[in-house]
Amino acid sequence: MTSSNQGDLFGGTAQGDLFGDDAAPPAYRPDPAKVRARLHALLAEARAAKAMPWESTTVSLYRTIFPQMSLFLPAEEGAQLRFEFETELARLEAA
Repeated sequence: MTSSNQGDLFGGTAQGDLFGDDAAPPAYRPDPAKVRARLHALLAEARAAKAMPWESTTVSLYRTIFPQMSLFLPAEEGAQLRFEFETELARLEAA
């Protein structure tokens, strides 16, 4: 038996949102200038090397993130950088 002065444990007023409205947070977009600088730095490091300058795990990482990062640049620029990076990796693997 419930007391008439005891509130409903699961009902009653709805609790407000703890974090504000239900709008999605703005999507993160990296600065294209910073992305471009990082990709050019990796490409320059590869071009300057006579043999593979990175361990195999790092090469695997760069093969994954270089193309992903290039997607934040204009399409033609990103495609050209991907091509140049893969060309350098092929040269270094053959060395």
